Amino acid sequence: MQSTLSTFTQYLDLPSTQLEALLSKTLSECLNSSELKQLLDSLDANLLKKTLPTAGGVLAKELPPFYNWLKNELGVQRIPDSPDHTTKWVIGFINNQQSLTRLVELHRPVPRLALESAIPRLIGMFKGIENPQVRQEWQKAIAVLCLPLVVAAHEAEKSKNLVIS
Repeated sequence: MQSTLSTFTQYLDLPSTQLEALLSKTLSECLNSSELKQLLDSLDANLLKKTLPTAGGVLAKELPPFYNWLKNELGVQRIPDSPDHTTKWVIGFINNQQSLTRLVELHRPVPRLALESAIPRLIGMFKGIENPQVRQEWQKAIAVLCLPLVVAAHEAEKSKNLVIS
């Protein structure tokens, strides 16, 4: 299984040392970091908006088996009933109607290991898009969206371990 760091390195075109530093930040530091801002700004928003129907089709087809895998293989409890919510959220984010903070809130119940295991598979959903530019931009966008989720999951795990200690 591909590690979280190698997945992000592959799709975000950042050196592993820079990614490690970003992943070790607190959620607040990550969300306010120049690195995350640069990643978000580097997304081709016009291309993503133009190809939303393509991405929506991919998500509608690929999310139901992905959700089954999350539930049955990884034991994730709270899973959307249909791909509609996720598809609408991604569209809302691309159209500046959703925030990364809200995305983190929605994914807080997902255990860190399950989250990290799911990221390569989630990004891989877009491998069937024939146009390489469109495929790569959607894979990068999903990787950027997943980055704060991993930071939040690490932060939650650290604070949970501190409480237990």
